[in-house]
Amino acid sequence: MSKFDTWIDHKVVQNIFVWSCFFLILVGTISSDNKPLTALYIFLFLAPAVYINNYFILPLFRRNNIRFVLFFILNLVVFTLIPCFIIMKSIEKDFEIDKFFNLFGAMFLAITFGMTMRITRDSFRRRQQEKEAELKLLKAQLNPHFLFNTLNNLYGLSVVKSDKLPDLMLKLSDLLRYSLYDTKEVLVPLEKEIKYLENYISLEKIRLEEKTNIQFTKSGNLSSKNIAPMLLIVFVENAFKHLGTLKDGNSKVIISLQEIDNTIRFRCSNTIEKLEPKDEILERGKTGIGLQNAKKRLLLIYPDKHQLSIEENENHFTVQLIVDL
Repeated sequence: MSKFDTWIDHKVVQNIFVWSCFFLILVGTISSDNKPLTALYIFLFLAPAVYINNYFILPLFRRNNIRFVLFFILNLVVFTLIPCFIIMKSIEKDFEIDKFFNLFGAMFLAITFGMTMRITRDSFRRRQQEKEAELKLLKAQLNPHFLFNTLNNLYGLSVVKSDKLPDLMLKLSDLLRYSLYDTKEVLVPLEKEIKYLENYISLEKIRLEEKTNIQFTKSGNLSSKNIAPMLLIVFVENAFKHLGTLKDGNSKVIISLQEIDNTIRFRCSNTIEKLEPKDEILERGKTGIGLQNAKKRLLLIYPDKHQLSIEENENHFTVQLIVDL
């Protein structure tokens, strides 16, 4: 976060800026013989009213509406209506009802505006917290889901006592290190995500040996980009998990990643075997968690900045994702 963003997010700076703008607006709009002095009096009476309303009265809105209304009216009387009389008597030479209502209206609008800002800010923070909580939940669902599938591969090689097992364990160690430590951030360098994909693909090559045609190509300026962690791996993992062999004995997984004009274009295609209707229903009941989570994360992190298409025909399953970074 830049220093400018830090200043913008600072509550004290926000309050000083808002009150300064309001003071200038008062000086320019109120009808008074001494505008600066009148604006200063309004400021001194109005500031306590706004903070009392926002921090003590407004929280009652969701708990007890009757108490909220009563305290809100009391706050208006004590810090708005009565101060209006005091200001008019102290500063103005002649008491004029038009000036009184002008002053009261300005103070009432200020309190209402302050309350609206507080409600809006609280609502925004609550939505952000809900998004963060859901993202953490999705990540928590994703990592064990990936680990479970990888351990199945590890178990399969241990049964046959393959000499490739040590290399597989090393790849798994790198994968877990990334998923445990690097995915805590909302965004990670795209290079790390690509390295993660390459480790996973290498792991699958060890498992599948020469039985499957596996290709991974990349192009464009990928070194300076950031992306949501473990977003692309879901589609790659799904491709290997549901990899099928065609009638001619061929099977393949083709993955490509391109960067064009600050946009990532990802494509993952794999061969599949057409299931019988009964088997297909059973298979659907066991799968789809990863893809569902990926869709949710895309909606949360890249709203209106991504295009996801999933196509399935008799022989191939293809995922295409375009993300505007």
